[in-house]
Amino acid sequence: MVKGLIKSPCNASLIIQYGIKNWPVWECAPSTFFCNYYEKEICLIIKGEAYIKTEAGESYFIRSGDLVEFPEGFSCEWQIIKSIKKHFRLGD
Repeated sequence: MVKGLIKSPCNASLIIQYGIKNWPVWECAPSTFFCNYYEKEICLIIKGEAYIKTEAGESYFIRSGDLVEFPEGFSCEWQIIKSIKKHFRLGD
């Protein structure tokens, strides 16, 4: 994962262009867990804060308003510090 895959903050035109407000919603309370992405995921964080730690040891902070892209084959640890709510889309 590279910093370019996080758009902070996501601008309104992208939200409209992608139809993000019509995407499913996922929520999670503060916790730590490992995640493997078997297909690409794009998500808009609409509430909360988390750290994403890559297998290479890089750490990224994401929060409300960020648009994040997780490429297919990516693995990371999520450390949710404030309950997360996000719109998400899987695949291309």
